[in-house]
Amino acid sequence: MKTAISIPDEIFREIERFSKEHQYSRSQVFVMAVKEFLEKLKSKELFNALNEVYSEPESLEETTLRKKSKRRYSKKILKMES
Repeated sequence: MKTAISIPDEIFREIERFSKEHQYSRSQVFVMAVKEFLEKLKSKELFNALNEVYSEPESLEETTLRKKSKRRYSKKILKMES
């Protein structure tokens, strides 16, 4: 698909120089840049979602379950080491 965009002259010159140095078309450079930008956005959204989930305090049930699990696996590991 073709599209027209407006960019500052300085950025255009940088893209032009980069594309010639690395033997890419300007279109390829723009596609690579947009893909990277979108991936960073996805990563940031995931990071923010994880932070939101983990920022909530554990319920009493979750704390109890986590402690029991730690004890169980600690015993299992100690048995394996013996």
